[in-house]
Amino acid sequence: MSIYKDLMIAMFRTGMLGYGGGPATVPLIRYEAVTRYKWMQDDEFGEVLAIANALPGPIATKLAAYLGYRQKGALGASIAVLAHIVPTCVAMVALLSIITALSSSTIIAGMIGAVTPVVAVMLGMMAYEFGEKAVKGLGKVLGVLLFVLSFVMLQLIELHSAIVIGVFLAYGAFHFRVLARYRKQKAKA
Repeated sequence: MSIYKDLMIAMFRTGMLGYGGGPATVPLIRYEAVTRYKWMQDDEFGEVLAIANALPGPIATKLAAYLGYRQKGALGASIAVLAHIVPTCVAMVALLSIITALSSSTIIAGMIGAVTPVVAVMLGMMAYEFGEKAVKGLGKVLGVLLFVLSFVMLQLIELHSAIVIGVFLAYGAFHFRVLARYRKQKAKA
């Protein structure tokens, strides 16, 4: 019963504090899943995030569903998604009613504008940490080279992100398989 409570609390927090939509919620979900509750390792979270980004639909609910399912199956997934969505829906109705009543207030406009840099910093920190781990695992030269390649594929060639993720997943499987063979042969010698 404790895991259901933990799922509800974690997803309630991420749903209520994740101002700015899915991308703003991802670092909060990562904190709950990796740091606070230790449901998974950071590397696994990165892989799940990459796959979830390739699927259609809101990222935060996909991550909540995955975490719930991983912990307690279909019931856990349902509880996690509901705990993430329902409080936010109720809060949205209440806040939109208040904002509509105070729509001409400069204070409200300032409050909303003040949150934007916080979201940007949270996303930047998460991206930096993932990049740091990639460079640590692959080395600086290969890490930077793969970053440039992904930038070219996404921005210049304008490939769909799902294709880019698929390419890098295939490369990762090949890279680590070759690396494992090399280490195995080196250990024998």
